[in-house]
Amino acid sequence: MQAAAKKPEKNKPPAKHAFRTAVLRGLGVVFPPLLTILIFGWVLNATYQYVLSPVTTGAREAIVWVAKDIRIEPDRVEPDGSEATFTEDEQEYHQVGKTNSFVPAEVYSVVEARPGDPPPETALGVYRRYVDLTWLRPELAIPFFLALLIIVLYLLGKFIAAGIGRFFWGHFERIIHQLPLVRNVYSSVKQVSDFLFTEREIEYTRVVAVEYPRKGIWSLGLVTGEGLLEIAGMANEPIVSLLIPSSPMPVTGYTITVKKSDTIDLDITIDQAFQFVISCGVVIPPQQLQSLAAEEPALTTDQP
Repeated sequence: MQAAAKKPEKNKPPAKHAFRTAVLRGLGVVFPPLLTILIFGWVLNATYQYVLSPVTTGAREAIVWVAKDIRIEPDRVEPDGSEATFTEDEQEYHQVGKTNSFVPAEVYSVVEARPGDPPPETALGVYRRYVDLTWLRPELAIPFFLALLIIVLYLLGKFIAAGIGRFFWGHFERIIHQLPLVRNVYSSVKQVSDFLFTEREIEYTRVVAVEYPRKGIWSLGLVTGEGLLEIAGMANEPIVSLLIPSSPMPVTGYTITVKKSDTIDLDITIDQAFQFVISCGVVIPPQQLQSLAAEEPALTTDQP
Protein backbone atom coordinates (compact mmCIF):
# COMPACT_ATOMS: atom_id res chain seq x y z
CA MET A 1 0.00 0.00 0.00
CA GLN A 2 1.49 3.21 -1.09
CA ALA A 3 1.86 5.92 1.43
CA ALA A 4 -0.70 8.63 1.18
CA ALA A 5 0.56 11.46 -0.91
CA LYS A 6 1.52 14.45 1.13
CA LYS A 7 -0.40 17.57 0.48
CA PRO A 8 1.78 20.09 -1.30
CA GLU A 9 2.85 22.85 1.00
CA LYS A 10 1.85 26.33 0.07
CA ASN A 11 4.64 28.21 -1.60
CA LYS A 12 6.02 30.80 0.74
CA PRO A 13 6.69 34.18 -0.82
CA PRO A 14 10.35 34.91 -1.55
CA ALA A 15 12.26 36.86 1.06
CA LYS A 16 12.54 39.89 -1.20
CA HIS A 17 8.76 39.95 -1.66
CA ALA A 18 8.24 39.70 2.10
CA PHE A 19 10.68 42.55 2.62
CA ARG A 20 8.92 44.70 0.01
CA THR A 21 5.53 43.93 1.54
CA ALA A 22 6.76 44.94 4.99
CA VAL A 23 8.25 48.17 3.64
CA LEU A 24 5.00 49.02 1.82
CA ARG A 25 2.99 48.34 4.98
CA GLY A 26 5.30 50.61 6.96
CA LEU A 27 4.98 53.27 4.28
CA GLY A 28 1.21 52.94 4.44
CA VAL A 29 1.35 53.61 8.18
CA VAL A 30 3.77 56.55 7.96
CA PHE A 31 2.50 58.21 4.79
CA PRO A 32 -0.93 59.54 6.00
CA PRO A 33 0.35 61.41 9.10
CA LEU A 34 3.47 62.57 7.23
CA LEU A 35 1.38 63.90 4.35
CA THR A 36 -0.98 65.59 6.82
CA ILE A 37 1.97 67.33 8.50
CA LEU A 38 3.39 68.39 5.14
CA ILE A 39 0.05 69.82 4.00
CA PHE A 40 -0.45 71.78 7.21
CA GLY A 41 3.18 72.96 7.07
CA TRP A 42 2.71 74.10 3.48
CA VAL A 43 -0.49 75.95 4.38
CA LEU A 44 1.14 77.68 7.36
CA ASN A 45 4.25 78.58 5.36
CA ALA A 46 2.18 79.93 2.46
CA THR A 47 0.00 81.90 4.87
CA TYR A 48 3.05 83.44 6.50
CA GLN A 49 4.83 84.13 3.20
CA TYR A 50 1.94 85.56 1.21
CA VAL A 51 -0.34 86.99 3.92
CA LEU A 52 1.28 87.55 7.31
CA SER A 53 4.69 88.73 6.07
CA PRO A 54 3.35 91.40 3.64
CA VAL A 55 0.82 92.61 6.22
CA THR A 56 3.52 92.78 8.90
CA THR A 57 5.86 94.67 6.56
CA GLY A 58 3.15 97.15 5.68
CA ALA A 59 2.21 97.64 9.32
CA ARG A 60 5.89 98.14 10.25
CA GLU A 61 6.40 100.80 7.59
CA ALA A 62 3.19 102.59 8.63
CA ILE A 63 4.18 102.61 12.32
CA VAL A 64 7.72 103.81 11.49
CA TRP A 65 6.35 106.58 9.27
CA VAL A 66 4.05 107.80 12.07
CA ALA A 67 6.31 107.30 15.09
CA LYS A 68 9.81 108.04 13.77
CA ASP A 69 11.72 110.88 15.39
CA ILE A 70 14.94 111.16 13.42
CA ARG A 71 17.18 114.22 13.68
CA ILE A 72 19.77 115.03 11.02
CA GLU A 73 22.50 116.90 12.92
CA PRO A 74 25.85 116.91 11.03
CA ASP A 75 27.23 119.64 13.31
CA ARG A 76 26.88 117.40 16.39
CA VAL A 77 29.01 114.55 14.99
CA GLU A 78 32.20 114.04 17.01
CA PRO A 79 35.43 114.65 15.02
CA ASP A 80 37.12 111.59 16.54
CA GLY A 81 34.37 109.30 15.20
CA SER A 82 32.87 108.38 18.58
CA GLU A 83 29.07 108.18 18.84
CA ALA A 84 27.66 111.48 20.01
CA THR A 85 24.59 112.35 22.06
CA PHE A 86 22.71 115.55 22.72
CA THR A 87 19.61 116.64 24.65
CA GLU A 88 16.86 118.80 23.29
CA ASP A 89 13.50 119.58 24.92
CA GLU A 90 14.34 117.10 27.72
CA GLN A 91 14.75 114.35 25.12
CA GLU A 92 18.14 112.68 24.72
CA TYR A 93 19.19 111.67 21.22
CA HIS A 94 21.87 109.17 20.26
CA GLN A 95 23.91 109.02 17.06
CA VAL A 96 23.34 106.02 14.79
CA GLY A 97 26.69 104.49 13.85
CA LYS A 98 28.90 106.74 11.72
CA THR A 99 25.97 108.62 10.19
CA ASN A 100 24.80 112.13 11.01
CA SER A 101 21.37 110.82 12.07
CA PHE A 102 20.19 110.79 15.67
CA VAL A 103 17.30 108.86 17.27
CA PRO A 104 15.86 108.98 20.81
CA ALA A 105 18.13 107.32 23.34
CA GLU A 106 15.43 104.88 24.57
CA VAL A 107 14.88 103.69 21.00
CA TYR A 108 18.58 103.26 20.48
CA SER A 109 19.05 101.37 23.78
CA VAL A 110 16.27 98.87 22.95
CA VAL A 111 17.80 98.10 19.57
CA GLU A 112 21.35 98.04 20.97
CA ALA A 113 20.33 95.33 23.44
CA ARG A 114 18.91 93.13 20.61
CA PRO A 115 20.35 94.41 17.32
CA GLY A 116 19.48 91.35 15.27
CA ASP A 117 21.48 89.88 12.40
CA PRO A 118 22.63 91.96 10.62
CA PRO A 119 22.39 94.95 12.97
CA PRO A 120 20.77 98.08 11.50
CA GLU A 121 23.15 100.75 10.19
CA THR A 122 20.70 103.56 9.45
CA ALA A 123 18.19 105.51 11.52
CA LEU A 124 15.27 103.99 9.59
CA GLY A 125 16.74 100.54 10.16
CA VAL A 126 16.95 101.26 13.89
CA TYR A 127 13.31 102.31 13.96
CA ARG A 128 12.21 99.25 11.98
CA ARG A 129 14.03 97.01 14.45
CA TYR A 130 12.54 98.96 17.35
CA VAL A 131 9.00 98.48 16.01
CA ASP A 132 9.63 94.74 15.58
CA LEU A 133 10.83 94.47 19.19
CA THR A 134 8.05 96.53 20.76
CA TRP A 135 4.93 96.73 18.58
CA LEU A 136 5.18 93.66 16.35
CA ARG A 137 6.34 90.96 18.74
CA PRO A 138 4.94 87.55 17.63
CA GLU A 139 2.90 87.08 20.81
CA LEU A 140 1.16 90.39 20.08
CA ALA A 141 1.15 90.58 16.28
CA ILE A 142 -0.18 87.09 15.47
CA PRO A 143 -3.32 87.26 17.68
CA PHE A 144 -3.97 90.82 16.52
CA PHE A 145 -3.71 89.99 12.83
CA LEU A 146 -5.80 86.82 13.26
CA ALA A 147 -8.53 88.85 14.97
CA LEU A 148 -8.26 91.48 12.24
CA LEU A 149 -8.51 88.78 9.56
CA ILE A 150 -11.65 87.34 11.16
CA ILE A 151 -13.23 90.79 11.31
CA VAL A 152 -12.35 91.46 7.65
CA LEU A 153 -13.77 88.09 6.59
CA TYR A 154 -16.95 88.78 8.57
CA LEU A 155 -17.42 92.21 6.97
CA LEU A 156 -16.63 90.75 3.54
CA GLY A 157 -19.19 88.00 4.06
CA LYS A 158 -21.85 90.52 5.11
CA PHE A 159 -20.97 92.68 2.10
CA ILE A 160 -21.26 89.76 -0.34
CA ALA A 161 -24.57 88.74 1.25
CA ALA A 162 -25.99 92.19 0.51
CA GLY A 163 -27.42 92.96 -2.91
CA ILE A 164 -24.72 95.40 -3.97
CA GLY A 165 -22.01 92.99 -2.83
CA ARG A 166 -23.42 90.17 -4.94
CA PHE A 167 -23.63 92.57 -7.89
CA PHE A 168 -19.93 93.52 -7.73
CA TRP A 169 -18.87 89.93 -6.99
CA GLY A 170 -20.85 88.66 -9.98
CA HIS A 171 -19.08 91.16 -12.27
CA PHE A 172 -15.72 90.14 -10.82
CA GLU A 173 -16.38 86.44 -11.47
CA ARG A 174 -17.54 87.16 -15.01
CA ILE A 175 -14.20 88.87 -15.65
CA ILE A 176 -12.34 85.87 -14.17
CA HIS A 177 -14.28 83.42 -16.38
CA GLN A 178 -13.15 85.33 -19.49
CA LEU A 179 -9.45 84.72 -18.77
CA PRO A 180 -8.38 81.55 -20.64
CA LEU A 181 -6.01 79.93 -18.13
CA VAL A 182 -7.16 81.54 -14.91
CA ARG A 183 -10.80 80.49 -15.32
CA ASN A 184 -9.94 76.77 -15.28
CA VAL A 185 -7.92 77.02 -12.07
CA TYR A 186 -10.45 79.40 -10.48
CA SER A 187 -13.41 77.14 -11.29
CA SER A 188 -11.74 74.09 -9.74
CA VAL A 189 -10.69 75.98 -6.61
CA LYS A 190 -14.15 77.52 -6.28
CA GLN A 191 -15.82 74.10 -6.41
CA VAL A 192 -13.62 72.89 -3.55
CA SER A 193 -14.11 76.07 -1.50
CA ASP A 194 -17.88 76.00 -2.05
CA PHE A 195 -18.00 72.41 -0.82
CA LEU A 196 -15.85 73.12 2.24
CA PHE A 197 -17.11 76.54 3.36
CA THR A 198 -20.62 76.99 1.97
CA GLU A 199 -23.52 75.93 4.12
CA ARG A 200 -25.46 73.10 2.57
CA GLU A 201 -28.82 74.30 1.32
CA ILE A 202 -30.08 70.70 0.91
CA GLU A 203 -30.77 68.81 4.13
CA TYR A 204 -29.84 65.17 3.67
CA THR A 205 -31.73 62.80 5.95
CA ARG A 206 -29.91 59.48 5.48
CA VAL A 207 -27.62 57.51 3.20
CA VAL A 208 -28.90 54.62 1.11
CA ALA A 209 -27.72 52.31 -1.65
CA VAL A 210 -29.72 51.95 -4.85
CA GLU A 211 -29.22 49.98 -8.06
CA TYR A 212 -28.39 52.82 -10.44
CA PRO A 213 -27.86 53.37 -13.38
CA ARG A 214 -28.97 49.77 -13.96
CA LYS A 215 -29.63 46.54 -12.11
CA GLY A 216 -26.50 45.02 -10.64
CA ILE A 217 -24.66 48.34 -10.22
CA TRP A 218 -25.03 49.84 -6.76
CA SER A 219 -24.66 53.57 -6.20
CA LEU A 220 -24.58 55.60 -3.03
CA GLY A 221 -27.52 57.98 -2.67
CA LEU A 222 -28.43 60.79 -0.29
CA VAL A 223 -32.10 60.97 0.61
CA THR A 224 -33.37 64.53 0.07
CA GLY A 225 -37.14 64.13 0.30
CA GLU A 226 -40.23 62.00 -0.28
CA GLY A 227 -40.52 62.70 -4.01
CA LEU A 228 -43.40 64.04 -6.07
CA LEU A 229 -47.01 63.12 -5.33
CA GLU A 230 -47.87 62.08 -8.91
CA ILE A 231 -44.91 59.70 -9.09
CA ALA A 232 -45.88 58.16 -5.74
CA GLY A 233 -49.41 57.62 -7.08
CA MET A 234 -48.12 55.87 -10.20
CA ALA A 235 -45.75 53.69 -8.17
CA ASN A 236 -48.55 52.85 -5.73
CA GLU A 237 -46.05 52.75 -2.87
CA PRO A 238 -43.78 55.15 -0.95
CA ILE A 239 -40.99 56.78 -2.97
CA VAL A 240 -37.93 58.84 -2.10
CA SER A 241 -35.88 61.48 -3.88
CA LEU A 242 -32.15 60.78 -4.02
CA LEU A 243 -29.08 62.76 -4.93
CA ILE A 244 -26.52 60.48 -6.55
CA PRO A 245 -23.25 62.36 -5.92
CA SER A 246 -20.42 62.16 -8.45
CA SER A 247 -16.77 61.65 -7.60
CA PRO A 248 -14.62 63.45 -6.65
CA MET A 249 -16.93 66.46 -6.23
CA PRO A 250 -20.11 65.35 -4.42
CA VAL A 251 -21.69 68.80 -4.81
CA THR A 252 -22.57 67.70 -8.35
CA GLY A 253 -24.57 64.64 -9.36
CA TYR A 254 -27.98 63.38 -10.41
CA THR A 255 -31.41 63.68 -8.79
CA ILE A 256 -33.56 60.57 -9.16
CA THR A 257 -36.81 59.30 -7.68
CA VAL A 258 -37.07 55.61 -6.78
CA LYS A 259 -39.30 53.30 -4.81
CA LYS A 260 -38.44 53.22 -1.13
CA SER A 261 -38.42 49.43 -1.25
CA ASP A 262 -35.64 49.55 -3.86
CA THR A 263 -33.24 51.28 -1.47
CA ILE A 264 -31.06 49.87 1.29
CA ASP A 265 -30.30 51.99 4.35
CA LEU A 266 -26.56 52.19 5.00
CA ASP A 267 -25.01 52.42 8.46
CA ILE A 268 -22.87 55.45 7.64
CA THR A 269 -23.13 59.16 8.37
CA ILE A 270 -23.48 61.96 5.83
CA ASP A 271 -19.86 63.03 6.37
CA GLN A 272 -18.64 59.46 5.88
CA ALA A 273 -20.66 59.30 2.66
CA PHE A 274 -18.96 62.46 1.39
CA GLN A 275 -15.53 61.04 2.31
CA PHE A 276 -16.38 57.86 0.42
CA VAL A 277 -17.39 59.80 -2.70
CA ILE A 278 -14.50 62.29 -2.60
CA SER A 279 -11.95 59.47 -2.25
CA CYS A 280 -13.62 57.53 -5.12
CA GLY A 281 -14.43 54.67 -2.75
CA VAL A 282 -10.98 54.42 -1.16
CA VAL A 283 -11.98 55.77 2.27
CA ILE A 284 -14.46 53.27 3.74
CA PRO A 285 -16.17 54.00 7.10
CA PRO A 286 -14.57 52.09 10.01
CA GLN A 287 -17.76 50.21 10.91
CA GLN A 288 -18.01 48.91 7.35
CA LEU A 289 -14.39 47.73 7.48
CA GLN A 290 -15.13 45.86 10.72
CA SER A 291 -18.11 44.19 9.07
CA LEU A 292 -15.99 43.08 6.13
CA ALA A 293 -13.30 41.72 8.46
CA ALA A 294 -15.92 39.73 10.39
CA GLU A 295 -17.35 38.24 7.19
CA GLU A 296 -14.00 37.10 5.75
CA PRO A 297 -13.54 34.05 8.05
CA ALA A 298 -17.07 32.89 7.28
CA LEU A 299 -16.52 33.22 3.53
CA THR A 300 -13.26 31.32 3.79
CA THR A 301 -14.88 28.51 5.78
CA ASP A 302 -17.71 28.08 3.27
CA GLN A 303 -15.37 27.59 0.35
CA PRO A 304 -14.72 23.92 -0.62
